[in-house]
Amino acid sequence: MRAMIASEWCEPADLRLVDLADPEPKAGEVAIDVAAIGCNFFDILMVRGKYQVRPPFPFSPGGEVAGTVRAVGPGVADVAPGDRVFAMLGCGGYASVAIAPEATVVKMPPSMSFEHGAAFGIVYQTSYVALVHRAALCAGETLLVHAAAGGVGLAAVQIGCALGARVLATAGTAVKLEVAREHGAAEAYDYSTPDWVEQVKAATGGRGADVIYDPVGGDVFDLSTKAIAFGGRLLVIGFASGKIPTIQVNRVLLKNISIVGVHWGAYRTHDPAKISSSMAELFALYERGALRPVVSSVHPLAEAAAALDEIATRKSIGKVLLVP
Repeated sequence: MRAMIASEWCEPADLRLVDLADPEPKAGEVAIDVAAIGCNFFDILMVRGKYQVRPPFPFSPGGEVAGTVRAVGPGVADVAPGDRVFAMLGCGGYASVAIAPEATVVKMPPSMSFEHGAAFGIVYQTSYVALVHRAALCAGETLLVHAAAGGVGLAAVQIGCALGARVLATAGTAVKLEVAREHGAAEAYDYSTPDWVEQVKAATGGRGADVIYDPVGGDVFDLSTKAIAFGGRLLVIGFASGKIPTIQVNRVLLKNISIVGVHWGAYRTHDPAKISSSMAELFALYERGALRPVVSSVHPLAEAAAALDEIATRKSIGKVLLVP
């Protein structure tokens, strides 16, 4: 097998492509011949040693893969060699063969391609859990999605529309704003200036958005407290801006708003049944055409640094993939 390996905390450009012996699955594990690999912002943080998960060296980053089961370890009952699957890993995905715990492996619908599989699991799960289980988004409410042309952002736009919400969006370029509109946003605003706050207020008759989905943090989070409706829910998804914000809690009190954390990975430990039920609901939406992953670029495994640079510099739209 071939894999991109980090031997110390480093930049993505320092990852090395190496040849390794093919791994064998242990009890409860599944070996997957990888066809496509989903890249995520947390892959960058992981190789830098700035993510909450710090694997022992050497390790391969990569939290999601799609491919065909090549072998299963003792005790594995739900998948078998030859099954088309995707897996949501902690790490180890930047490789031609990946080992995944059975609990993280999901059989793909027959209509789903490997590219869609590698682009589906984490971003759609994160957005679904955020909007349905954490924010209780209702049909007819207004949802504001920041960074709406990114991986989780586009997933949130599509899911919000499927749930019957009126979706507003922000992004940083005209191209990305148009992508958000193409995928269901009623209106889209440039968040590189603070004008979007007044635009959201105008679009909602001065009320503000009922739910705000924020994977950006920093100044965008701060301004969101001015664009949220009374009783609104502000979802903390991540900090792509690189700045972890703070909040004046008098704003929370005066507008009766809720600041709601979304750590999807923690459900594996605390409520794994929610992951399974959410995936079934997401597959139903996919099969009826309400959800369609957007892949902006596909790179060879050896070009992992270039793929991650697209994410770090916010050039990507939707998901960036690697193929081994």
